[in-house]
Amino acid sequence: MNPTESKAGAAAVATAPKKDPVLLVDDEQALLDVFVAALSPHFDITTASNAREADFILQKKTFKVVVADHLMPGGNGMNFLVRAREEFPHMQRILVTGYMKPEMLLRSVNEAALFRYLLKPVAMQELIKVVQDAAKACNASLAAAS
Repeated sequence: MNPTESKAGAAAVATAPKKDPVLLVDDEQALLDVFVAALSPHFDITTASNAREADFILQKKTFKVVVADHLMPGGNGMNFLVRAREEFPHMQRILVTGYMKPEMLLRSVNEAALFRYLLKPVAMQELIKVVQDAAKACNASLAAAS
């Protein structure tokens, strides 16, 4: 490779659009792996396997979107999203659940101010579209606040 080729490659990397940061929280590693595979071409993905780990990560890095499973050992995703709303109001919150009673879902949407909720099994195209829309909503919220 000649010096011109390496400069062109470096320029391409430098001009690549920055991916929006997204946090995925789920205790099922297989599901996390599938979500990461679907979302990583579009977003900068960080994962956590429980709510406590996710709380710690949120203190270290800023995210535009968090996608959390509802039922996890060691703290449920809904309570985590309520805390996340209080501390990071512009970050958009998406809840993934396998089952939820309608009254519980309504309370969840209101308390955590969810951007959306997704029922398992989640179609990957739907997941990508919802996270893209949530990242846009975060940008709009930040722009309106400034």
